[in-house]
Amino acid sequence: MAEMIARRLVQSLITLLALSFITFAGLYMIGNPMEVLADESATALEIQQISERLGLDQPLYIQYMRYMGRLLSGDFGISFVTALPVSTMLLQRLPATLEMALISIIISVGIGLPLGILAGTFPDSRFSKFASISSIFGFSLPNFWLGLMLLLVFAVQLAVFPAIGRGQTIEINGVAWSFLTWNGLTHLILPAVTLATGNLALMLRLGRAGMQEVMMLDYVKLASIKGLSPWRVVTVHALRNVMIPIVTIIGLEIGGLVSGAIITETVFAWPGIGKLLIDSINMLDRPVVIAYMMIFTFMFVTINLIVDILYIVLDPRAGTGRAS
Repeated sequence: MAEMIARRLVQSLITLLALSFITFAGLYMIGNPMEVLADESATALEIQQISERLGLDQPLYIQYMRYMGRLLSGDFGISFVTALPVSTMLLQRLPATLEMALISIIISVGIGLPLGILAGTFPDSRFSKFASISSIFGFSLPNFWLGLMLLLVFAVQLAVFPAIGRGQTIEINGVAWSFLTWNGLTHLILPAVTLATGNLALMLRLGRAGMQEVMMLDYVKLASIKGLSPWRVVTVHALRNVMIPIVTIIGLEIGGLVSGAIITETVFAWPGIGKLLIDSINMLDRPVVIAYMMIFTFMFVTINLIVDILYIVLDPRAGTGRAS
């Protein structure tokens, strides 16, 4: 088991290094930041001085080595555009993205999973068939289109929710949160629903399929034959096995929601790190873009590593099977 875990750690480190270089090299080849950073009236000498100050005159491998050296010490660099530390910019925007992702997880799991379990418990009911069809629409609707439609209906025509922005916030230890105020919460609803729709459909389908499969197993049928109430059969005997793979998927989906909030934040002008990424790409602000990619690459690799280790700890045969 220890050997399998060590192997996963090495594979994860290699993946991080490879992805970091691909990201860095890709941004290196796309555009010239000096076209944005230098004034139109700047002379060739001034442009050269700015380039030297930012280290952009060095070869790719030197820039990469310097960046990784700073990164290992926790320094994400300085923004080309704002001249602020990138870590400060990310920390200012991160709470907005986290609270939107958290609310969307609550919506998708709190609504989608119970509906899926109910649909799987009664697979031949009209509700189950309707839920199955509805989940297809949830998967099919693009985030940007759904967000625009929600804006059109609930913000423009009905004027029930605000259209854009984060609304009123409350600071706790210097961190601003909008879900703690009613005004901020109303601003949060439409973006969170937009982000949650696809995962809600996923939770519904997983809950339905998992419950249908478990309800056919012998031990569940035996519990029903013994005269246990349907509620006890579902909650005590069936639900536990249904939740094992779903919990793993929920963990992975959290990372996907945080990094996949880019489109939603752009549609609703939500001041999170996704919106910051789009603005930084437009301005060719390489340090911010690279820091964003590195953070979420690390997050995905770490989550997958944790899941792999949990599988190996819970069932050593799974680790042996994967390694073979």
